[in-house]
Amino acid sequence: MRYTIHSDGGARGNPGPAGAGAIIHDEAGNVVATVSDYLGHQTNNFAEYEAVIRALTKLRELIAETERGRADVQVKMDSELIVKQVKGEYKVKHPVLQEKRAQLARLEKAFRSISFEHVFRTQNKEADLLANQAMDRGD
Repeated sequence: MRYTIHSDGGARGNPGPAGAGAIIHDEAGNVVATVSDYLGHQTNNFAEYEAVIRALTKLRELIAETERGRADVQVKMDSELIVKQVKGEYKVKHPVLQEKRAQLARLEKAFRSISFEHVFRTQNKEADLLANQAMDRGD
């Protein structure tokens, strides 16, 4: 089975009120789950990582363990920095983000494969809306 996650995180003020948003689709294009969580006072990069972590956690909880080992997940996000960090093209220097990257690495082991792709904001509108709704609720 193949899943696609569009994720986005943001902070108003950077740091400031932050939110994580994500939408998970199955290979038929059906929405499996969404994430829209207020994160408190955080940075944009923290929120970007947290959005992916929360989406993968939700997906892991929704599908059976036997299916997880056969699941391929494609993560699409508009943060080129985070995509390059998770691909190993850029180093993760900040200690908090190093921990977020480590959390993500642990989650990656639950699935057969996970790939990351940078997309433009126009291709990530649903996840952006969910992140902004979370920030609106938390303000």
